[in-house]
Amino acid sequence: MAEVKKMTQSDLVKELAAALEVTSKQAKAFVEKYAEIAIREAKKNGVFVAPGLGRLVKVERKARTGRNPATGESIKIAAKKVVKFRVAKAAQDAIVPPKPKKAK
Repeated sequence: MAEVKKMTQSDLVKELAAALEVTSKQAKAFVEKYAEIAIREAKKNGVFVAPGLGRLVKVERKARTGRNPATGESIKIAAKKVVKFRVAKAAQDAIVPPKPKKAK
C-alpha cells in the first residue's frame, strides 16, 4: 500500500504564498498568527470558530471511575479540562458526503 503524503506546515505556507501572491515569510507569519489567535481565544473564551472548518472548544470533563485494563481494578480519574475540535457540517459533508436518503 502506498504511503499517503501529509501536508506539512511548509507545504501549507508555500501553497498560501502562491495563492495569495505574497512571500513565504508573510504566509508563514499569517499561519503562525492565526494559530496564536486561535489558542488565545480558546483559552480566554472557551471557544474559537475557524469559519468553514469548525471550532476549538475547551471542555471540562467530570471526575469518573475507570478500570485499569491490566489488573481490572477500579481507579478514580480526576476531573480535567480538555480541548476538542468540532468539525463544521459544511466541512464534514465536503470531506465525507452524506449518504443519500432512500425514498419511501
